[in-house]
Amino acid sequence: MTSRSSDSTRCRMRDTALRANSVRKTRKRVDVKAIVAVPVLLVVLVLDLITKAVAVATLAPAGGANPVFGNWFRFALVYNPGAAFGLHLGTYSRWIFMALTCGAIVILWRLYQQTAQNDRRKALAVSLVAAGALGNVIDRIRSDLGVVDFIDIGFGAHRWPTFNVADMAVSSGAFLLALVLWGEEKRETAAAAAAEAAAQNAARSTTLASTESADRSR
Repeated sequence: MTSRSSDSTRCRMRDTALRANSVRKTRKRVDVKAIVAVPVLLVVLVLDLITKAVAVATLAPAGGANPVFGNWFRFALVYNPGAAFGLHLGTYSRWIFMALTCGAIVILWRLYQQTAQNDRRKALAVSLVAAGALGNVIDRIRSDLGVVDFIDIGFGAHRWPTFNVADMAVSSGAFLLALVLWGEEKRETAAAAAAEAAAQNAARSTTLASTESADRSR
């Protein structure tokens, strides 16, 4: 009777341990950064491609201005063969900026891999920049005209360079990423300072203890 009870207890304990181990494994599999990054990247990329397609279909030919909220916010189809703010590197601009963008995407992928699983803000920032970079590099790959820009804001002759959804994603993502990295640097600096202070306190304590021991021995 005692043997059966003992076996039953062991079985229950083993089942409990297996369930706890299964729960721990399930928790480990939940990658919060992927839950944030993947949907954001896909939504922004699809939105960018759709809005560019609509702009090309409805705003052609390029160069015309279509007021939306007065003259300060309007749609104007522009093909940008260079980079942001009209930066142009001559005949090979398309291929140079394509290569630079692909390199940036590789760097972003590595940064994403190094991101902690529960770091939502960093995952969001990286995914926004990556989505914008992908959206614009797709334009460069499929057409030698350049990136499709269509959002035009400003007052009179003072206007911001025409941009698109991908540009907004890159700008907001880069700003957020800068804030996140700045916060990480502050935390690392504070941790290093705390560790140094602890080491100095430990050294003082050791020195004091040695002095007291020497005084006692005298």
